[in-house]
Amino acid sequence: MNKKLKNISFQLCTMYYVLCTLVPQARAADFADYGAYENALGLGGGSVDTRNLGSIISSILPTLLTLAGIILFGMLVSGGFTMLAGAADKEAQEKGKKTITSALIGFAVIFLAFWIAQILQVVFKIDIVG
Repeated sequence: MNKKLKNISFQLCTMYYVLCTLVPQARAADFADYGAYENALGLGGGSVDTRNLGSIISSILPTLLTLAGIILFGMLVSGGFTMLAGAADKEAQEKGKKTITSALIGFAVIFLAFWIAQILQVVFKIDIVG
């Protein structure tokens, strides 16, 4: 009897979890403005003005910054796992620390590049980052 009761309670909890995760998604679909996100990544549908270097950089820079952020996150996770997996090994600990340090230096470079682009955008009144 105890096993049957556990099975029923497990099924009820599972159904409750599934229903709770589906309802917010259905409600969000009702209010979504799909037209606003048609070209959210800046890929496809538009043509790039290749007459000058500024317009080429303006079209590529947001995508590069996003890609750099994804790579940064991957390096931080990789360095953390390396440090955790090699908890007893000093060499693995150092390798993980170097990976995390490199990722943080990369973050600083990305951060500065973004803000330099923002400053250039204000000074020269051009659209670089979007």
